[in-house]
Amino acid sequence: MQTFTVLFLVFLLAYVGVQLWLSLRQSQHVSQHRSAVPTPFMGKITLEQHQKAADYTLAKGRFGRIELMIGLVVLLAWTLGGGLEWLDQAWRSLNWSPLYTGVAVIVSMLVISSLIDLPASLYRTFVLEEKFGFNKTDLKTFVVDMAKGTALTLVLGVPLIMLILWLMESMGDYWWLYAWGVLTAFSLLMMWAYPKFIAPLFNKFAPLDNGEVAERINALLTRTGFNSNGIFVMDGSKRSAHGNAYFTGFGKNKRIVFFDTLLEHLTPAEVEAVLAHELGHFKRKHIIKGMLVSMTMTFVSFAVLAWLMKQGWFYNGLGVSQPSTYMAIMLFMVASPVFTFFIGPIMSWWSRKHEFEADAFAAEQSSATELISALVSLYRENASTLTPDPLHSAFYDSHPPASIRIAHLQQHNLGVT
Repeated sequence: MQTFTVLFLVFLLAYVGVQLWLSLRQSQHVSQHRSAVPTPFMGKITLEQHQKAADYTLAKGRFGRIELMIGLVVLLAWTLGGGLEWLDQAWRSLNWSPLYTGVAVIVSMLVISSLIDLPASLYRTFVLEEKFGFNKTDLKTFVVDMAKGTALTLVLGVPLIMLILWLMESMGDYWWLYAWGVLTAFSLLMMWAYPKFIAPLFNKFAPLDNGEVAERINALLTRTGFNSNGIFVMDGSKRSAHGNAYFTGFGKNKRIVFFDTLLEHLTPAEVEAVLAHELGHFKRKHIIKGMLVSMTMTFVSFAVLAWLMKQGWFYNGLGVSQPSTYMAIMLFMVASPVFTFFIGPIMSWWSRKHEFEADAFAAEQSSATELISALVSLYRENASTLTPDPLHSAFYDSHPPASIRIAHLQQHNLGVT
């Protein structure tokens, strides 16, 4: 067995083992605190609501562990089990050009992976989410969404794959710089195009009606100096009972989007506070920082890939006999998460830091009290656990735990920073 194969298996064991351990810690911690509502939330969330959130978290954890083990089997099947090798040889037998062979291998692998993931997606939507009252999707909508997503991926993804493979074949040792530039430009284009051309393929977006909510939002945008291309309400209730709000777009094509489910449960003052938090991400330049980090990570990834694709042990160690540009991409895609998994806690910490900063901005520009009230309502309506395991939360969560986040906002109310 090659050294790289052993190294891959060691990291894979750690990758799976740590995730299982953290998941079990989370389940144990949530179970232990299921019987009582945490003190900061007494009178705001009932015991029944708290226990629903705990049961929802436990159910997702159990299913997540099953998915993790299935993912382990699938990953080993693609690599050391010979799946990618078989797929490569099957397409090579047609004697197409390397470019068309590469596109065929990549697309067929992605299609097969989607089919493998389909039962889990169906279970998550029609069993797990249904059980806790969140699913609003019918089978027709599910199938139509899947068909639209597949068509969109083919229309946009195949030309991009072909271009990157062509650059890898034609641009010499520094192909990865060109490929990085192309992928960065494509990502920026998609950010710009998403709100106007892509999102409407899946949801309806209506301008926010005039009223107290609109008045409060327009006043907030004016005093914070934020310009957008509109405030829209999305028919999120078509698929889920979960509520949310987000910014989308790039440059002058920025939009503010509220789920209709969110507007149903929050008062106008609470909606204003939630938007102030989202504005905080923009004003504190979290969006730009995130884009720069993403570009940097992509840059490093391409540089590493450019080196790995010249190493025979990289292919052989993962079950592939014939080196190729497209197989280098495939192996990098399936193997890199195993080696980069432990970067996750750093990114989670960074994201939570940004959440605190956005909360502080909301407290300054709107109302900490109203944001607390809105958060409690969202925790309640989305069945978010109030008692996550601290270590699990530190490793995974992009947002601070509920009690810590609200405590920080209460400090702002008291003038403590």
